[in-house]
Amino acid sequence: MRVLGGAEAVAGIKIFSHLKCVRFSAGLRAEIHRERSTLNAQRSTLNAQRSTLKGWVENGAEVGHVCGKEEEMTSKEYDLEERLLDYAAQVIRLAERLPQTRAGNHVASQLLRSGTSALPNHGEAQAAESRNDFIHKLSICLKELKESRRWLRLTQRVPLVDSPRALDDVLVETEELIRIFAASLRTARRRALSVER
Repeated sequence: MRVLGGAEAVAGIKIFSHLKCVRFSAGLRAEIHRERSTLNAQRSTLNAQRSTLKGWVENGAEVGHVCGKEEEMTSKEYDLEERLLDYAAQVIRLAERLPQTRAGNHVASQLLRSGTSALPNHGEAQAAESRNDFIHKLSICLKELKESRRWLRLTQRVPLVDSPRALDDVLVETEELIRIFAASLRTARRRALSVER
């Protein structure tokens, strides 16, 4: 059995933190706890920035029992970066459909700025230099998503598109992303307070 080192233990936390049924050996659990308590804010906000479970097992790390759901878990990985990329693409396609009027151009320009900025700001959060920098970058993502929601609602209200109901999908995705970032910010702020104490 191979004992995981510091970086591997941290990666193990990222890989297996979403699985409720993983049982670690006592030594590995202690190593993960020790590493988790010393982590700084330079951690990923992706829930799926991880290799497959099969890759970990093949590399010789003893990770415990995974309840026989190896293939099912890896096929349902959740990747916030991909979701933000899809969202930005949706916003771009929508902005291209807006009319070439003064109002249409203005809204399209503002929507492009706010609707596409969550993706690069999320990347900035992943490379944060401190816990406060991480929180700041996440709050920018949240702020830009809330601004996008306002521009989308205005586009729907005027309406600047042929079918205002066509915006329902992008509005729903905007709301879900706002909830994700709001929850992430609450968690990051709570952890920052607990570290300060």
